Amino acid sequence: MCNKEICNKDIREYAKNNDIPLWRIASKLGINDGNFSRKLRTELPEEKKAEIKAIIEDLAAE
Repeated sequence: MCNKEICNKDIREYAKNNDIPLWRIASKLGINDGNFSRKLRTELPEEKKAEIKAIIEDLAAE
């Protein structure tokens, strides 16, 4: 668990900087937005972060 810091801050900032709401990322992953928010509470592995960043880039390009 993340101590005194927001977990997955890089993902959250990347989405925010690209004006992509978390619910749109969750939709692309095929999960409920609440479940996605819960997943972000613990630090994700780098391969999962790369997958999510690719989704953000795809959504930003639309």
